[in-house]
Amino acid sequence: MFRKKKMFISLWEFFYGHFFRFWMKWLLRQMTGKCELQRIFDTYVGAQRTHRIENSLTYSKNKVLQKATRVVQSEVDKCVDDIMKEKNINPEKDASFKICMKMCLLQITGYKQLYLDVESVRKRPYDSDNLQHEELLMKLWNLLMPTKKLNARISKQWAEIGFQGDDPKTDFRGMGILGLINLVYFSENYTSEAHQILSRSNHPKLGYSYAIVGINLTEMAYSLLKSEALKFHLYNFVPGIPTMEHFHQFYCYLVYEFDKFWFEEEPESIMYFNLYREKFHEKIKGL
Repeated sequence: MFRKKKMFISLWEFFYGHFFRFWMKWLLRQMTGKCELQRIFDTYVGAQRTHRIENSLTYSKNKVLQKATRVVQSEVDKCVDDIMKEKNINPEKDASFKICMKMCLLQITGYKQLYLDVESVRKRPYDSDNLQHEELLMKLWNLLMPTKKLNARISKQWAEIGFQGDDPKTDFRGMGILGLINLVYFSENYTSEAHQILSRSNHPKLGYSYAIVGINLTEMAYSLLKSEALKFHLYNFVPGIPTMEHFHQFYCYLVYEFDKFWFEEEPESIMYFNLYREKFHEKIKGL
């Protein structure tokens, strides 16, 4: 049954992509006097608009339209002009097209660049010989424990802010320096919230390792970005090029929401962390 359904979907996608879509677009153009891109701008707004524009460009047989999703920021204006020439769109008759298309292309190409930027930081391992990395780690301690001095660089005190071992560098292996940057960003920009959540993470029954969970949430934010599940959120709320700042803000949202989710669920033990992490992951994807 499953195989038959999968085969039917594959056949439909093939015929739609090679035959029906072309004739449907042609018929609608004759009826409305507008190309598919113009009709999308007339019908949709926000993330749905950008997403449909992206699909239309990606699956187009026109090379100019295909490459539009891969242009760099400096080429966006020229790319919009090229699209208008290819589709015979008169700028006087459709004055808003150029503005809307430019915004969509900035969002589409910006998302791809954001992923590359995040991936570049994630691939950078924490280096204890790197002075900037060490200073960032000390900054995290001072932000979270402003009234308590760290006795030594390698110390059991790191457990007080949720690291596993005496040397936090071992906990950054999965997400590299990105995990630390996120922890510092949240602690620096939302200091009172960070103190409250750190305090809640020390709950005698429902407590969890603040820093380790924070690094886990970096991995979650990264995986949502990589799988493109974060597209709709950024397309809706960023009217232009998404940046690292938007990624960090999304991470902060995850920290706040996870803490609330954890205490609402009341897990029996921290041993069930992975189970609740996946449940939270699915909840965020749904949102």
